[in-house]
Amino acid sequence: QTRTRSSASTWRQERSMKWLVLLWLVALSECIVIMPLTKTKTMREILREKNLLNNFLEEQANRMSDDSASDPKLSTHPLRNALDMAYVGNVTIGTPPKEFRVVFDTGSSDLWVPSIKCISPACYTHITFDHHKSSTFRLTRRPFRILYGSGMMNGVLAYDTVRIGNLVSTDQPFGLSLQQFGFDNAPFDGVLGLSYPSLAVPGTIPIFDKLKQQGAISEPIFAFYLSTHKENGSVLMLGGVDHSYHKGKLNWIPVSQTKSWLITVDRISMNGKVIGCEHGCEALVDTGTSLIHGPAGPVTNIQKFIHAVPYDSEYMVSCPVISILPPVIFTINSIDYSVPAEAYIQKISNSLCLSSFHGDNTDKWILGDVFLRLYFSVYDRGNNRIGLAPAV
Repeated sequence: QTRTRSSASTWRQERSMKWLVLLWLVALSECIVIMPLTKTKTMREILREKNLLNNFLEEQANRMSDDSASDPKLSTHPLRNALDMAYVGNVTIGTPPKEFRVVFDTGSSDLWVPSIKCISPACYTHITFDHHKSSTFRLTRRPFRILYGSGMMNGVLAYDTVRIGNLVSTDQPFGLSLQQFGFDNAPFDGVLGLSYPSLAVPGTIPIFDKLKQQGAISEPIFAFYLSTHKENGSVLMLGGVDHSYHKGKLNWIPVSQTKSWLITVDRISMNGKVIGCEHGCEALVDTGTSLIHGPAGPVTNIQKFIHAVPYDSEYMVSCPVISILPPVIFTINSIDYSVPAEAYIQKISNSLCLSSFHGDNTDKWILGDVFLRLYFSVYDRGNNRIGLAPAV
């Protein structure tokens, strides 16, 4: 009888433990907000298909030289390139909520969408915000301007309720674009920045910081899984990490300074030979860029190594060589992150293959979606670090 009582007690303990584990898993899943993302064609791809890419780049170069006069109210992101933004998701603004398609971008910190009063042709083909229809809207007279490497937006600062999934940020500052250049063929309406406050338009607070401030998220952490599949399967998770999206443990890398998602790269190599970053360099981990950007010199070296030749404004590679080209290795915090040729070469057609490396007038590298499709990435604001692990 004692044995029966003891086994019944053990069974009850096991059952209550199972319930506790189940409740913990449910609580954990409720803490993490998972947002589906869609992979779209980039503006670069759309313009290339229409044979408009070179004209666009020339026009932008002329416009950028005109707009580059310094302005203390201007948020400047010379390396941000709207041409290569590929993964988009939905947010709503206002009461009642109006839905917008935005790029969730770790390379910038501001949220902006086009206003119904925008006068640029780009606004006519995108969803615009009519502030008269929102009961929670608050307008200011403050200018809101962002200069990108491939365009600009010019507008006013506004406040309203913004929702990302079931996360609600009330009285959230955001930009309403009245004029914008370089976004005519963009597959998104606006941009939602997930970087540090220091990159935001002065006097505003990024939405992630506002959600943290309002206690809407349990942990100051978010993560990206960018699927290699055609359109669906990619996700942004906010407030925690679903570890089923990566293999092995996360390797943590401290950010270089608490101003952006910039990390230190030890070196970049191919076939055991260092081809860039020989004394260490900095790289921005950037969900808002589909390619890998770097200083012109080292990138030209990589193009030579992979036998890429200039093709208009890009570099072309013979498609059959993909199977024999070695991977490019990024060594970060003493761990090697391999990027194989099938990842760094885009197959546009059976006869046209393009290099995903782009040289810029900069000393920094940008690890965009080419890299992030291979490695699940976690952005930990609480500890100012990035976690990387092979994606499933």
